[in-house]
Amino acid sequence: MIWNESCRSLTRSDLIIILILFAAVNTAKAQQASPFQELRFLPSSYERVIQNQEELEFPDPKMVMHRSMIIPGWGQITNRQVWKVPIVYGLLGGLTYYSIYLTKQYHDYRAAFYNLSNSDKKFGETPLHLVGVSQGSLESNRNFLRNRRDFIYVTIGLAYVLNVVDAYVFAHLRSFDVSDDLSLNTHIKPDIIPVTTLGNVPSVSISFSLSK
Repeated sequence: MIWNESCRSLTRSDLIIILILFAAVNTAKAQQASPFQELRFLPSSYERVIQNQEELEFPDPKMVMHRSMIIPGWGQITNRQVWKVPIVYGLLGGLTYYSIYLTKQYHDYRAAFYNLSNSDKKFGETPLHLVGVSQGSLESNRNFLRNRRDFIYVTIGLAYVLNVVDAYVFAHLRSFDVSDDLSLNTHIKPDIIPVTTLGNVPSVSISFSLSK
């Protein structure tokens, strides 16, 4: 009864004022809440941006190693050392070309040496530039070319491994600070060394620290 009578006593203008005040309060609450709702997503987004920047600046060494194993030079590109890629392919390409040359020479001498004592031409015809060469010379050159070719095969494998090791080690050392503004600070101060038989013995302690 009291509530009904109080509602009847309110005029239309009073109801309008109450509705305006209610809407203003809700709008203020929404404006106060919205910045916090937006800020709630900022830390995770900021962390993702920072993480992506760190991954680009300091890539995972294992990822760099795997890329170098798949394609030589890929790890150097990931480490932003593109200038090393021509060196890698120049070394691998030069050794590969030399191994092909040695293999061809070895096949020629092998065929010439074999044909001196066999007529079935198992390894092909004797090259014209080897016709008339003594058997001892053909045998020694054949063995030399075979050993040199096998050695070059080993160096090709070592060059491939060196490409992987270089990319992996540089990815590990890339985060180390090697700037020119590093300084060596030396601290010398008196100290006391406790000795059981002589008691406390005075001494001097020296410490070194690297800092910017």
